Amino acid sequence: MHRIRNLIFLAILFVGAGVMHFVIPRSYAAITPPWVPYPLEAIYLSGIAEIAGGIGLLIPRLRRAAGIGLVALLIAVFPANIHMLSLAVAQDASDLYKTILFLRLPL
Repeated sequence: MHRIRNLIFLAILFVGAGVMHFVIPRSYAAITPPWVPYPLEAIYLSGIAEIAGGIGLLIPRLRRAAGIGLVALLIAVFPANIHMLSLAVAQDASDLYKTILFLRLPL
């Protein structure tokens, strides 16, 4: 029962994050490293991947592939998380915000 609850939680988390790529794409564009070609398209593509992966977690036949895909996606977007932290440091953001961004990196 706990496993199913955890899968549902993860699915909601990833689908919700994926939807946000379409709701507030400019916010994601602000944290996209400048070396990423076609940043808006990359944002939409990663949003689609998060939605598909989140849904895939709920389908037993697709669960393993969805999990592997989501791990690959998290690795692929890791530079954006580092970039977001470096922007916060450069802009002298609050210590709390920088700490949250730092703690977010291993997640």
